[in-house]
Amino acid sequence: MAARFTEGRKGRRMQFADRRDAGAKLAAKLAAYRGKQPVILAIPRGGVIIGAVLAAELGGSLDVVFSRKIGLPANPEFAVGAVSEDGALLYEELPAQYGVDEAYLRTEVERQKAAMHRRRELYAGGREPLPVHGQTVIITDDGIATGYTTEAAIIAVRRREPARLVLAVPVAPPDIFERLTPLVDEAVCLLAPTSFYAVGMFYRDFTQVEDAEVIELLGKAAAHRPGGV
Repeated sequence: MAARFTEGRKGRRMQFADRRDAGAKLAAKLAAYRGKQPVILAIPRGGVIIGAVLAAELGGSLDVVFSRKIGLPANPEFAVGAVSEDGALLYEELPAQYGVDEAYLRTEVERQKAAMHRRRELYAGGREPLPVHGQTVIITDDGIATGYTTEAAIIAVRRREPARLVLAVPVAPPDIFERLTPLVDEAVCLLAPTSFYAVGMFYRDFTQVEDAEVIELLGKAAAHRPGGV
């Protein structure tokens, strides 16, 4: 399946006003799912704002899917891989001088899984994850950079056997998005610029999303589920 880029790759740099604007524009491209009760799985934290807009516009339910990047020992912000909540691990083979060996990976995987467990408890307040088996599922985030965390999330959700799995994001590098496309049943990206340095450069307002806002959005979404659970 070919990747679906809806706004092209060239010309002046387009920007979204903020994440809600991006979510509304993305929802318009996913109109075919309106009323079909899709399960929206957002990658925290910025993806939850996108996901909340999609859930409201499409008549879906909202939950989170966790994955965390694996960084270099000397530079944790430099992603060389990612791990999902259920332990799906992706990483690049790196020379030994970078310090990424089996012992480091084992330790880092357990550390990140513990962090995801704590974050789920914080965000969900004891609610069970939404069931996705046999459902239409849309994975979203506010953008894709390296693609590691997105790919780990896709693998984890695929293991839960949704009937249809969709990846939908506002912006991503074209090569990364094309790499991810075969992993899902449908892939939608609004902007795929060839000049890409960071997700935030495509938003006029890219204010950091705080835990409190994520908790509020997920709580409101849960209250609108059947039975309020």
